[in-house]
Amino acid sequence: MTKESFFLLFISAGVFPAALGYGLNPQEFLPILYGIEVENTNLSNIFRAVMGLYIGCVLFWVIGAFIKSLTIPALWCMFVFMLGIGLGRALSLILDGMPDTIFVFFMIFEFIAAGITFYLLRAKAQ
Repeated sequence: MTKESFFLLFISAGVFPAALGYGLNPQEFLPILYGIEVENTNLSNIFRAVMGLYIGCVLFWVIGAFIKSLTIPALWCMFVFMLGIGLGRALSLILDGMPDTIFVFFMIFEFIAAGITFYLLRAKAQ
């Protein structure tokens, strides 16, 4: 297994449970996990859509880990995903103030994952 494939699977294993935490049962899990009350169908719909986006990306990353011709596109997908989520959290930190520590940890993890992914992409291009 290549280091790129390992990394795709490693990150997938971390993102998949987060996806389920957001959307599997938002009314029950989000108050426990993050102190977020989901009180209407629209908010449940948003969190389930986010879950679907996360799971869609995870599936592509797993496929990219095993199908060599999709490894580079999967890494680009992961880079854009991690950088986008991290930048969104950074923007929220600037505009909304300091969130709970777990979300700051997620942001740091996302930036580190984006950096490692970019490094893997550059190394693969050379």
